[in-house]
Amino acid sequence: MSIANRDKEFRTPKITYLDFKHIEMDRVLTLLFPRLKYEGYASRRPPRPGDLTVEEFLKEFEDHPGWFEGFAAYPDVTYRWIETDLMDVVNRGRANQAVAAPRPLHGNTYKFRNARHSRDYGAAEQIYWMLFFARQGRGQSVRDALKRFFFPGIDLPTDQHDPRAVVDVETQAILRLDSQVTQDMRDSREPTRVRPLCVGKADIMADDILRLLAYEPFIPRSVLVDYLKTLMAFHLAQYHMKLLYMLPKIVNQQSAGDVCTTTECPLVTETGDPLPGCPYRVNLIVDMAEADNQHMTELSRRSADRVYRQIPAFVHAGFVVKKLDEMAEFLSVKTKKLSVPPSGTFSVADLVALLKPKHAADRSAFFGSRLVTLIEGTDDGDPEIDRVTAMGLEDFDAYIEILMAYRGKYHRQYITECLDSLLLKNRATGLLAQSRAKGSPRRFVLGSRLLEVLLQVAVLSDDRGHFTTRDVPIEGLLGILRNRYGLYIDRLPPGQDATILDQRALRLNVEAFKRRLREIGFYDDLSDAYVTQKVSPRYTIQPAKEPPDRS
Repeated sequence: MSIANRDKEFRTPKITYLDFKHIEMDRVLTLLFPRLKYEGYASRRPPRPGDLTVEEFLKEFEDHPGWFEGFAAYPDVTYRWIETDLMDVVNRGRANQAVAAPRPLHGNTYKFRNARHSRDYGAAEQIYWMLFFARQGRGQSVRDALKRFFFPGIDLPTDQHDPRAVVDVETQAILRLDSQVTQDMRDSREPTRVRPLCVGKADIMADDILRLLAYEPFIPRSVLVDYLKTLMAFHLAQYHMKLLYMLPKIVNQQSAGDVCTTTECPLVTETGDPLPGCPYRVNLIVDMAEADNQHMTELSRRSADRVYRQIPAFVHAGFVVKKLDEMAEFLSVKTKKLSVPPSGTFSVADLVALLKPKHAADRSAFFGSRLVTLIEGTDDGDPEIDRVTAMGLEDFDAYIEILMAYRGKYHRQYITECLDSLLLKNRATGLLAQSRAKGSPRRFVLGSRLLEVLLQVAVLSDDRGHFTTRDVPIEGLLGILRNRYGLYIDRLPPGQDATILDQRALRLNVEAFKRRLREIGFYDDLSDAYVTQKVSPRYTIQPAKEPPDRS
């Protein structure tokens, strides 16, 4: 069967900017930098005759021996240092190895990217506009903080390097190379600005990034960059897992509901549940990977299976919204039968409202012709077409069912691959594990490095706009992970009754959790009393000094 490109289209920024593919966070940060620098716009530069290579970066150091004393005398060592510590390399160690871009240690690394090797598939746009639309002033605050952190030693209005800036050696090396790229400017194309479907998740991500940046004076720059990559991947995964549940429900009820408006969605709070009353919660049962706690492993496998089984329903809902968007554009621009909303664009809520009976005639007219074109492109006696037409569906529903029959598996595969990459599968920074055996089940497992990042966030409290560290009881920490991120370690999510076997597995899971805390240096057993067991911050941030009383 041959399907026109128009009928294959699935991605729409009104749902997510992501084009679901395997995503690497180094490349996401690299393409986030110009959007931070140019307030949401991408960058534009003249084309290069070829890709930049490690040899070209090495030559810069050899041609400027004064940059770093002694480097030019040891070209082999310098080459390995550049390749290993400074460059994000694709197909490392293979014959087709190539540089994607320098590691995202500084905001200007995007200038050196080799475009065909550094695609982010829309993830940088998704992060930027989630941060842009974060509420309570966090959107502007977090973008300003990220811009300041990632562009040290650069005067942004003139884009000139300040050699007096004090930065680590890797960042200093990249800044030295910056003068080699002189032509870079803001892209003239207007960016698509779309409020995220779940603005509450955007609030939490912005708040977490601001908290993490509070450690800038205490944590080495390269470590903090890795923390930020881990945190952004975690929040992207959480947001899109929520969409798996949220979008099908919005389509089925033909409304986004009042609770998901910018004014009605609950705001992030310092303590307790940050999103009370949210109807689209995603609760994950997380295994701490204790080898002899097989029942906990099975609970976390079931939890992961529930999430991934939502993908087909999400694909169906995504096709519905995408095709309704095409219909709305036709009716508003071509025939003027539909008025454009005051916002100037049709939101997901506006689009799903077109499923209501009063728009049945318009749907039939528009999708009737689409359906005819689609069927004409098929072979006679196509079993999928015969199956759908035998169901006696309306033209729109039949059109969507045929698209699902021929494109559903394709999108399900790539969404699965995308979620795996955002959950950093089988990494210490991730939330997902799966053995290498074909067809083996996935399970949610809290990696040590991800736990470390979440702990750095959890031990901070907001003291009049200034973050300070504090001890957190184990029970309080488990509550933060449950309420803020939907991670269930010590109990089952609401609506699931725990058996005796479940309760035993959860108790062992909590003990494994405490052992993990001890291993990464956040927890010491000072007492057997559960209420006195606390997590202590690794770095101490003192409260801001009170201004002197001048009365």
